[in-house]
Amino acid sequence: MTIAEVSRKYGLTADTLRYYERVGLIPPVPRTRSGIRDYDEASCRWIELMKCMRAAGVQIEALAQYAALVQQGEGTLQARRELLARQRDLLAARMEDMQRSLDRLDEKLRYHDRMLAERATIRADAAAEALSR
Repeated sequence: MTIAEVSRKYGLTADTLRYYERVGLIPPVPRTRSGIRDYDEASCRWIELMKCMRAAGVQIEALAQYAALVQQGEGTLQARRELLARQRDLLAARMEDMQRSLDRLDEKLRYHDRMLAERATIRADAAAEALSR
């Protein structure tokens, strides 16, 4: 696939795809004889992984380190696992923080809903009283 096709498929700009390759987030993309990037299935799997990890907030440095370890071969399995486990722990902690924030926002929304309902009730009572006079 061309860079334009991959860009559309994954919702990433061509500049982002080139950047991912340049900083080592994805291995070098195969090229045609004329030097044009020709994304294959393996390249696309890397892009999917990196897009997912970036969306989760995993740092570029950690992803580049992971990609470098993969390219070094099977002897890096333990190091890769440890890196992924650290990233998972960081993500889980961020999710806990986000859940606390979400819970707090829900609490504030419930408060505002109660206040608005009370005001509506007061207004309705006042309107009913005015009509009954």
